[in-house]
Amino acid sequence: MGRRDLLPEDLRRRAGIAQTNGHAVVSQDPPWPKLDDKALHGLAGEIVWTVLPHTEADKVALLASGLVAYGNVIGRGAHMLIGADKHHLNLNIGLVGPTSKGRKGMSWNLTHGLIHAADPSWADDRVMGGLSSGEGLIYAVRDRLVGEDAEGNSKVLDPGVEDKRLMVVEGEFAGPLRTMTREGNTLSVLIRQAWDGGKLATLTKNSPLKATDAHISIIAHTTKIELLRQLSETDTQNGFANRFLWLLVRRSKKLPFGGGWSTVDVAPLIRKITPAVEYGRKHREVVWGESARELWKEVYGDLSEGEPGLFGATTSRAEAQTVRLAALYATLDCSPTIEKPHLEAALALWDYAEASALLIFGNATGDTVADRIVAALKVEPDGLTRTDLYHLFSRHKSRTRIDLALALLERLGRVRRERVETDGRPAERWFLR
Repeated sequence: MGRRDLLPEDLRRRAGIAQTNGHAVVSQDPPWPKLDDKALHGLAGEIVWTVLPHTEADKVALLASGLVAYGNVIGRGAHMLIGADKHHLNLNIGLVGPTSKGRKGMSWNLTHGLIHAADPSWADDRVMGGLSSGEGLIYAVRDRLVGEDAEGNSKVLDPGVEDKRLMVVEGEFAGPLRTMTREGNTLSVLIRQAWDGGKLATLTKNSPLKATDAHISIIAHTTKIELLRQLSETDTQNGFANRFLWLLVRRSKKLPFGGGWSTVDVAPLIRKITPAVEYGRKHREVVWGESARELWKEVYGDLSEGEPGLFGATTSRAEAQTVRLAALYATLDCSPTIEKPHLEAALALWDYAEASALLIFGNATGDTVADRIVAALKVEPDGLTRTDLYHLFSRHKSRTRIDLALALLERLGRVRRERVETDGRPAERWFLR
């Protein structure tokens, strides 16, 4: 039995999941995911409830943007040790919704304004957009470069960047996703390294760049169509997608006159955010508190289970993402330990991310040929022969490539084959399960 059968509020029902041969698939019209109020714990929740009446943004977008911003503004202060790995509290999120109608940008604007009061230099200088290349990402957090002048004397060639925090807010993430598919582009690799906290470096001989102790977080805005189109063409198994929390968002309400945020006295909120930022900046290890240990032992095994297809590729770091979230909730509470409410909040937000991923990616395999075969079989209830499938690709895909895609779909329990008698040799036809 998997964790989605054990968690409260029945994640499988909320995500509209059915079972086919033991594998998770998404039903035709599953309900929109529901965020458990446990995710709105502490200061993070207080910010959401204060802002929500005055914006059309989704409360999930407000919550996640606030957590990402906080995790970046504190830099490499609070952290967790998991085995030999040090996990800093930088997060990446993908807010997935319908273009401007999803009001994704609104969630960042209000978050940015609140953090600005706690750290103006970060808000003014360390928040950027325009992801286009790995080199550009490193350049924004590059190290000081020292060389020699014509006489052989030491000379500073580049003063580098002193503040290694970088908050990337990418309003049109489809562009960077397309960039990552180009041969030789290093953006995907460096985003993975940045999430892991390792040293970033390019191997370009003429302009070598490196960045140590970089602290990079990303908020990406995209649509489901663009995300599926681009990720299906990217190597989803390389770990890029699972360094993000993918969250479905939509407009929460209609405010034709824009709400009354300008009339809200935010001073009490700022007085709580500022000390939380100062606390998080101090170099300290966040550890497990006694009240959270039993729950973590209970859910850890199920969080570590893998799922097939593109959904599995995007959620395979469930335990690591949950730990970072729990540590963020604890640090926002100025607590040196993760207690049960912090872990429950993290699990609630992870549940929403997982349910979102199922709705976005659940029926996709991550293999473009396999996904196209599924789309073709959906409109052919009488099935297709192998010859039909070869013609589907106008003979631009080899028989071996199509056979591999069929084998993948059969292994995932997505298709079945039947031998059909004809006037000549029996034909093999493929059907959706």
